Parts: sequence; C-alpha cells; structure tokens
Amino acid sequence: MGVYRISDGGDGGRDLVHIPILGQCLCAGFPSPADDFLEGALELPRWLAPNPPATFAWNISGDSMRGAGIFDRDLAVVDRSLKAGHGSVVVAAVDGEMSIKRLVIDGNVARLAFDNSELPVFAVEELGEAEIWGVVRFSIRWHIARAGLVR
Repeated sequence: MGVYRISDGGDGGRDLVHIPILGQCLCAGFPSPADDFLEGALELPRWLAPNPPATFAWNISGDSMRGAGIFDRDLAVVDRSLKAGHGSVVVAAVDGEMSIKRLVIDGNVARLAFDNSELPVFAVEELGEAEIWGVVRFSIRWHIARAGLVR
C-alpha cells in the first residue's frame, strides 16, 4: 500500500493525516472501508481532512458528475461526518451500489441527480433502497500522466 503525499505547507509533517484510498471505483459496486479494499493512503494536512476516521478517498469512474467538475479518474475525498444538504455532492448507496450524485431537495422530495444534463434525475423513493453515505469534501484531478500513482 503506497502513501501519496500532498505538500504539508511547511509544518514538517506534524499535523498530517492518512486517508485510505479505496480500491474500487465509485459507481462500480459497494466498496467496504475494510483493509481488503484499500489501495493505498493519501497523506493530507489535517485542515483538508479534519475528521480522518470518517474520511476516505475514492477513484471516480465515468462522466456523470462533469458539471460539478468531477471527471473520470479523479479522486474524490468523502467525509461521512458531514451532513448533506441541498446541492451537496454525495456518495449514496443505492440498492447496495455506491454512486456519486448531487443531492437535490425540492420541498419534501429528495432527489439524486447526475451533474450531466445528458443523464436523468431520480427521486430517491423511485430507486429502491437509498442511503446518503457521505459528502464529497473535495476532489483531486491529476494534470500529469498517472502511471504508477493511484491506479
């Protein structure tokens, strides 16, 4: 398991946290935060991940969230301790499958929407069993060749 370091801002590593990178891509099944699914760890300053036990990184697969600036092969950092609200980008377990969506609340109806106008919006009650699993705190996009990095 590798550790990928983001510059700590010169504090000498005194306040860094390790965030597990889950080995399965979002939208491709239900990756459990168990060691069997860990691909590595991301070392971040605590201010980027203030609640490390509730924070995970996931590889993104697909273009369903491109309107939110999240693209195929990006890395999403998800915090399970944050409360999702209208407009939040969330990770939802829908019928046991993990997926990244935008939460849209219209009156008393919660919807999970793709951030891609070519894809449909679903009311949560139309999807079967759905649960908001966490809120995307931020995402990371690589602007160089990724050979040997996260995948």
